[in-house]
Formats: sequence, structure tokens, C-alpha cells
Amino acid sequence: MNIVEPIKSTETLREIENYLGRSRKKRRKRDLLLFVMGTNTGLRVSDILALDVQDVKDKSFVEIIEKKTGKYKKFPLNQKIRRLLNEYINEDDEDDDPLFMTIYNNRLERTSAYRIINSACKKAGITENIGTHTLRKTFGYHHYKKFKDIALLQKIFNHYSPSVTLRYIGIDQEEINQSYINFIL
Repeated sequence: MNIVEPIKSTETLREIENYLGRSRKKRRKRDLLLFVMGTNTGLRVSDILALDVQDVKDKSFVEIIEKKTGKYKKFPLNQKIRRLLNEYINEDDEDDDPLFMTIYNNRLERTSAYRIINSACKKAGITENIGTHTLRKTFGYHHYKKFKDIALLQKIFNHYSPSVTLRYIGIDQEEINQSYINFIL
């Protein structure tokens, strides 16, 4: 099993968003929304893909039961996600429609989400291991870098210890590497 990495560069994140947002086609809007929801909420892709239109339409908070843990989660949608949702959801979308659909009107599956994310990351020149979990790890990495609150991030991710969260987002190794670089006798 390959371990995927977070996208640590905000410039690379913007490149990917620009690539995904170039087209006004509904499919491209879907792909951009998928990427932004992942990097701005920290949800697992299985929970993102399980969302229906009614879960997010005209809402500022989302409530879900996480597929992996079975735990209840309520979180706000930031203004960036709400803007993209307003651009993406049409008046003719039924409330019980999947939020992320294929061109055949089926719910988007994890393998398709992987292809979308992987393709966009390759276009941005990313050579690290990328997968659907990259979105969640990217959220975690940047959330930690901004707020430096590992206890809060641990709660968001429902991890059982801070060390698990640090290792998960790649901070442990990064800090170990920096300590070696900065340690000179």
C-alpha cells in the first residue's frame, strides 16, 4: 500500500484549483468542488462522495455520520465552498440527487475521484504519491501550520492521540528532518 502525501505548497494548490476551474462545464465545476471540499473540510473522500444535494444546498453547516467511524460530525462550510456550491448546484437538481454525479447520473465513485485528483495533480507537476486521502492530509497539514493546534486537529480527525495526527499529516518526519539539519556540533 502506498502512503499518500499532503500537498504542502499553497501555490501548487492554487495551480490545481485554476486547472480544475478553467472550464465552465458542470463536470469541471464538480471536479473543482470535490477538490476544494476535500482540502477545506478534511473529510474522507467516502464521506464527500456520499453527500446529497440536500445535505449542502442553502446550508452553512453540514451534518453527517462518518462512514469509517460511524461518528456524528457537524461542521461549517466556509465561504469558498458555499460560493462553489452556489455555482455548481442547479435549480433542476433534486434534493435527493448525489452531489457528485457521473455523466450517466450515477454517484461518483472513489476510483473516479482518484483519477480526477491524480490527473489534476500531475498537471501541476506533483511527483509525490497522490491519492484521494491527499485531500484530507492537505487539510490537516495546512490547518496545523496555520493554527499550531494539534489537539483541535486531533478532534477534527477523530484521532486517538496527537502523535497519530502529527504522523498522519507528515509533521513528525518534517520536524525530525529539521532537527537534524539544524543540529550541528
